[in-house]
Amino acid sequence: MTSFGFTTGQISLTDDWQDYALLDSGDGLKLERFGPYSFVRPEPQALWERRLPETVWNKAAGRFLASSDDPEKGGKWHLSRDLPERWEMGFEGIKFYASPTPFRHLAFFPEQSGHWQFCAERIRAFTAHHGRAPRILNLFGYTGAASLHAAQAGAEVTHIDASKKAIAQAFENRDLSGLSDAPIRYITDDCMKFVAREARRGNFYDGIILDPPKYGRGPKGEVWRLEENLPELLSLCASLLSDDALFMVLTIYAIRTSTLSVHSAMAEALGSRECTRDGTLTSGELGIVEAADNPRAIGQALFVRYHKDPQA
Repeated sequence: MTSFGFTTGQISLTDDWQDYALLDSGDGLKLERFGPYSFVRPEPQALWERRLPETVWNKAAGRFLASSDDPEKGGKWHLSRDLPERWEMGFEGIKFYASPTPFRHLAFFPEQSGHWQFCAERIRAFTAHHGRAPRILNLFGYTGAASLHAAQAGAEVTHIDASKKAIAQAFENRDLSGLSDAPIRYITDDCMKFVAREARRGNFYDGIILDPPKYGRGPKGEVWRLEENLPELLSLCASLLSDDALFMVLTIYAIRTSTLSVHSAMAEALGSRECTRDGTLTSGELGIVEAADNPRAIGQALFVRYHKDPQA
C-alpha cells in the first residue's frame, strides 16, 4: 500500500489575475473587483479593520447582504441599475461570463486559478512525455473555467455537473473562449452515479478534478452530503485513475472541515492503488490576497492535491 505523508500547510493565492482583485477587506467584509465592477460580499474571516475609505466601498456596483436567519447561506444582492446582467472576464487565454448569483458568488471562483495552473503544467508535461492528450475528468464542473483551462493546455476533458443551467453556461463560456472545437464533453448527470458507471465500464482518466459542494441535489433528486458521500466518491475516483495518472485535485469549501481530515480521506482512497506509487500528496488552503502594500490574505477553501511526475 502506498503511504502518503502529511505535507500540509501549503498555500495557493490568487496573484496572476488582471481581471480580478481583492481591493480591501475587514470588519467581516471584502471588496473585490471583477473586471470593471467592484462588489462587497460577506467575509467572516476578515478579522481586521478596513483600510480604504468608505467612499471607495460605496462605489461598489453590488453588495450582498447576508440573511440574519442564515448568514452562511441566505441573503440577497443589492445591485446598481447600471450593472449589466453579465460581462466578460478572462484568465490566461480563456474567457467566461461573470454575473451575481443567488449563492453570493459571481459564477466562478477566482481562488481556484491556482488549481488551473497546477493542472495545466502537468497536462503539458504529460503530452510531451507520452505523445498523447491526457484524459481529464472534471466533477462538479459548474460553469467550466477549469475545463477550458485544461483543454487549452492540451487535455481531453469530460465535464460533469448536475445543473442544466451550469452546463448551458459552460457551453457559452466555451464558445466565448473560441474553444468550440476543443475536445470537451459536457454531461448533465449526478457525479456519484457517473463515476460509479465509469468504474463498472472500466474507463480510466489520467487526471481528476473535484469541487464537491457541502450539500446538493442531482438532476433526478439525488441527495449529496459531503460528510456522508465524500469517502465513497474519493474511492470511486481513485479506481478511475489510469496507470499513467497525473493528478487528483480536491477542493472543499466546508471550511469547518479539517485539512488533516481531508488529507487523510484522500490518502485512504489512493492508498490501495498501485498506479499512485511514487506520487505526492499535499494539502492546504486556497486563498485570495489584497492588491495593496502590506497585503492581507483570506482563506477561501481547503484543498488536497495528488500528483506524479509523468516520467516516474
